[in-house]
Amino acid sequence: MGCASCSNNNGTPSGCKSKGHCATGGCNKMNTYDWLSLNDIIDVDNYKYVEVSFKNGNRKAFLKNPASSRAITGDPVVVEAETGYDVGSITLSGDLVRLQMKKKKVRESTVTKSVIRKANERDLEKLMEARDRENKTMIRARELARNLDLNMKVGEVEYQGDNRKAIFYYIAEGRVDFRELIRHYAREFKIKVEMRQIGARQESALIGGLGSCGRELCCSTWLTDFKTVSTTAARYQNLAINQAKLSGQCGRLKCCLNFELDTYMEAIEAFPKRADSIHTQRGKAVLVKTDIFKGLMYYTYIVDGKRGKFYALPVKRVKEIIAMNKNKEKPADLISAEAYMEMEAAANQNDYESVNEVIELPMEERKKKRNNRRKKGGRNNKPKSGNRQGGNSQDGNKEGGNKQGSNSNKPRGNKPKGTGPKDNNGKKDGNNKNQGNRPPKKKRNYKPKPKSGTPPPKKD
Repeated sequence: MGCASCSNNNGTPSGCKSKGHCATGGCNKMNTYDWLSLNDIIDVDNYKYVEVSFKNGNRKAFLKNPASSRAITGDPVVVEAETGYDVGSITLSGDLVRLQMKKKKVRESTVTKSVIRKANERDLEKLMEARDRENKTMIRARELARNLDLNMKVGEVEYQGDNRKAIFYYIAEGRVDFRELIRHYAREFKIKVEMRQIGARQESALIGGLGSCGRELCCSTWLTDFKTVSTTAARYQNLAINQAKLSGQCGRLKCCLNFELDTYMEAIEAFPKRADSIHTQRGKAVLVKTDIFKGLMYYTYIVDGKRGKFYALPVKRVKEIIAMNKNKEKPADLISAEAYMEMEAAANQNDYESVNEVIELPMEERKKKRNNRRKKGGRNNKPKSGNRQGGNSQDGNKEGGNKQGSNSNKPRGNKPKGTGPKDNNGKKDGNNKNQGNRPPKKKRNYKPKPKSGTPPPKKD
């Protein structure tokens, strides 16, 4: 779906290229829904003032709309300016403009400028040229301000539709003497210069961005009036006074702290006042925190300067203890005996149903793990004569003989069984062992030693 200003007969947006997501703020920063113009309602006595938006909601103004212009909601129009003309689009018309002017406290007598005509293609092309110059102009404007050592920051630049004038929005802590700066701007950009000082919240509204909630900033989408935000609003909502978490993109306290403040103020009225500490027979209990929407107040005993167990008391129980303390009476404990028995019963009661005798799970069948470490030269496989021995081979041939430059000639893989003859003791013959390049050892003929008590044999 597209807005009424840019959708064609097929319902596909043709100009904004937001693919129908106009409600998210991508098409216009300050979207306005003119429901009267979208309905087939003929207004006999049409209101002569309209609301015109410039630079996609960056700035809005109320102008006169003569009948000769024939401009309606969504039409790009050429309007009067202080010097030359500007190009914008009509966002509101009819009786809704009267209500909007009443809300913003704008009198009809203060509106002097009017709509000239509808904008043609040449006007829109000239407006796009002006928009393309804005980023480069802003970068150069910051350089000139830095060269003059001015304590200011140029946040946004807006060109007029006829490229004759530009508005420079800047931020500064105090007053800035920018008379020399204006001369440099006029000489550099060949335009008429207007300087406007804005605050941190207005800068965030102009630039835009995403908040900690993940949505677009309220100030850049729908929020128009900025109310004062204080840390008292955070205290009423039991929020931690953390400057990093409570600050928005502008560096000030978040505007959304005021959104739910009235709801919290109404809920706090049901809680007792001066309930920071209550007394029982066990001792003095101190209020730790309050859960406003659940209606609970958490107390604890302080023994030897240390906090003990937290007790969640309903508001009704706290009021009873406060009334007893006023009559110089003390209850036995923070929690009554009946409430304690109910808590114990709730703790012992299981919140699940036993399924031991209802469901029987089948036995888990475990698969045997395969031994992936077995290689081709295993026990059951005979060693191949063409195995590479890892030594240096001559002429690139693979040999199964002795390795070059190694002390052993054992084949890879597990050693096959049954190779080589064995003696009576089950040991392998030493002559069949691989001993590298060394020749086999010769057997020595040892003479048997004579047994004790027998004479040596005689020689013939």
